[in-house]
Amino acid sequence: MNSDAIQLIQLAHAKMPFGKYKDCYLIDLPEYYVVWYKNNGFPKGKLGEQLQLVYELKLNGLEEIVRKVKQQFPKPI
Repeated sequence: MNSDAIQLIQLAHAKMPFGKYKDCYLIDLPEYYVVWYKNNGFPKGKLGEQLQLVYELKLNGLEEIVRKVKQQFPKPI
């Protein structure tokens, strides 16, 4: 499995670690919340990278791909 596939599987199972949406899957965060991060700066590290990817997926209407990945790979890698 290549690194992009692994990254997508990890994203499918990633949850928000803090705040109002703590324990919400990143892909299920409201769009306005992800846009706020885009405008104000994503966090550093892996969470920031994943939120940037979520932003791009939501921007292009591709959230369903991540939801399908979560179903096909029920356990995170």
